[in-house]
Amino acid sequence: MQKLKTCLILIFFSCCFSAFTQTSKVDSTAMLTLRIDPESARGASVSQVFDEVHFIPLETTKESLFGSISQMQITESSYIIYDYDTKSVLIFSKDGKFKAKLNGSKTKMEEGEKEDNNFYGFSMKHENNKDLIQIYSRKYLVYFDLEGKLIKKTPVEGMDPGEGQKFTDQTRVKFNHLVKRDNDSLYYEIALLKDNKEVGVYFPFSMDRYKNDQFYSGGKPVYDCGVPDELFYLRFYEYNIYKITPKKVELAYHIIFPAANSLPTDFKDNPVYKNKRREYFEKYPNAIYALSNTYKIGDLLFLKMHSWEASNSKKNALIYNLKTEALTSITDLEPDSASSFLPVTDAGVHYDFLNRGFHAFDGKYLYTSYSSLAAFAFRDQSAGKNPKYTAAMSNYFKTENKKSNPILIQLKPKQD
Repeated sequence: MQKLKTCLILIFFSCCFSAFTQTSKVDSTAMLTLRIDPESARGASVSQVFDEVHFIPLETTKESLFGSISQMQITESSYIIYDYDTKSVLIFSKDGKFKAKLNGSKTKMEEGEKEDNNFYGFSMKHENNKDLIQIYSRKYLVYFDLEGKLIKKTPVEGMDPGEGQKFTDQTRVKFNHLVKRDNDSLYYEIALLKDNKEVGVYFPFSMDRYKNDQFYSGGKPVYDCGVPDELFYLRFYEYNIYKITPKKVELAYHIIFPAANSLPTDFKDNPVYKNKRREYFEKYPNAIYALSNTYKIGDLLFLKMHSWEASNSKKNALIYNLKTEALTSITDLEPDSASSFLPVTDAGVHYDFLNRGFHAFDGKYLYTSYSSLAAFAFRDQSAGKNPKYTAAMSNYFKTENKKSNPILIQLKPKQD
């Protein structure tokens, strides 16, 4: 009897420990398989794809002048932009008026510091009903309001580096989540946490994987896909789009590309490819190695594909209609009166859209941009079509020049 009790106790604790450490299973019951041939995508007029098109010049002053948009986030009142060339964050109002600039000199936190603290991006935090810009500056996290005023600084030491994003029910999604054990530890690409307890942990990995292998991506892996409390998530060397919700991680879409554009099915795990990824991509430059820019707006799934052969003529940014299976190439959108006969991206001519795609989606509008150099060239090309510009764009073309700040393009997709 005593042996039986001991056995039951051991089984109980074993089960508890197993449940505590067990990797959660991705729900694939609602997965849709999409067969996509990029070269079959067709063009369309701008007015066939977008209900609204707005061009927003970003005010150019001596202080606000910058090169291009490396990162952008949107609040109710402002556009917050990071420019890699100047290593600065610039804040503009919704009508494009310049508000403030944050650079390395603004983030000096120690008395007597001589060098500027260059930084390489920012994140947004919402505290006490206020939007704050958070910048990592050596020993501190530095917080500014949307007028560029310093609010506080917090020592980095001892802070959780992966605070993550909260859903409306206060469930927190955390990326690269570390689970420590007595003798070892393990990371998970995704963790769902509620009241500091794990709701689910997904995709375990060791940091050692980065030591002897090559990882190429299309940019950030997480996208606010357009549905409240849902995020899209992308993994290295997969043609899958995962959906993160407060309750679980689901496999939403599995994409099948033509063989000429596809990686081998075992490319991710077969050791023969380990640390030889670039060599493979150079040999097969049309193979799609990553996805990005995944947004679902109504029945429209937006996505961008990345291959080693980067060409302005490639159909690498698509709109897939989930209802009709129609495939539209964003590169081949034809300007019309809805866009004042200006292109809505610089795809096919310049490289902003090729390199970055859409900067953001605010739940209603997608945002992209192009340089003033491109804008003035596009204006000249469309002069014979008698375009009608808004007051803001008319003033822009009268008072600015090819060296002025980029312009934002705000696009509202049609929803069938």
